[in-house]
Amino acid sequence: MIELKALNKSFDGIKAVDNINVDIKEGNVFGLIGTNGAGKSTVMRIMTGILKPDSGEVFVDGEKVYNNVSAKSKFFFISDDQYFFATANAKDMERYYSRIYPNFDKGAFYEYMVRFGLDPQRKINTFSKGMKRQVILLLGICSNTKYLICDETFDGLDPVMRQSIKSIFASEIDKRQLTPIIASHNLRELEDICDHVGLLHKGGVLLSKDLEDMKCGIQKVQCVFKTDGEREKAEKLMNIIKDEKRGSLHTYTVRETQESIINAFAGIETIFFEILPLSLEEIFISETEVAGYDIKKLILG
Repeated sequence: MIELKALNKSFDGIKAVDNINVDIKEGNVFGLIGTNGAGKSTVMRIMTGILKPDSGEVFVDGEKVYNNVSAKSKFFFISDDQYFFATANAKDMERYYSRIYPNFDKGAFYEYMVRFGLDPQRKINTFSKGMKRQVILLLGICSNTKYLICDETFDGLDPVMRQSIKSIFASEIDKRQLTPIIASHNLRELEDICDHVGLLHKGGVLLSKDLEDMKCGIQKVQCVFKTDGEREKAEKLMNIIKDEKRGSLHTYTVRETQESIINAFAGIETIFFEILPLSLEEIFISETEVAGYDIKKLILG
């Protein structure tokens, strides 16, 4: 487990990280969401021991991470501006990381290179942005570390390649309990992969919850009632966060389980009734609006 304990960091009097407390469980995909300037990259550099916090501490499996080679050997960090040696090809970088990470899987790396259509002998500085991102992701995956920490993982990748990387993540999680920690400014990128999501705003964690818990506790209900009386009865039985009405169709966002909604509507006369799944975006909009924030402005632009 990675633990961030009361982290604070300022640059020239500007608070970049503000009292962050987060636990990242093993074998889960943790998504850190935030706009540009929200502090994601700073948090990741503190998490990986590149930066020292002004106060607070980061623990990796109980070990302090800063100036600790043992703790750092448990993760591979892919920064937003990943670095390769000036004239290196992928084979050179494999040799380099193989020396740092003793469990580096060379066979898997070259298999992936063939599968992705990447030439290991070609100089990386001639690759496109997306191809460079593929190389560093494959190096990180094949390092066989317990944690893979990625800043803007899917930036520069086309949709097919994004799904390929997500599939590899899923396979590695199942095979060896890999724990990817992914920072992104885009909720939609993490929709189908994250188990736990934290929302970062102005250097602090606004919201941090298991995605499954959020999905179980909040629902979208669409219905057309036979009468206004039936509508009033139903509304008294639900914890309604939002009610959108188009003609006679009501779309409610409610803080309830599916079971409780089904039970509530058992005695309600409707012309149409349906419970729909919410997207990660819709869940976060609802959760943050309750907290007094407008995520549409924070994340969605």
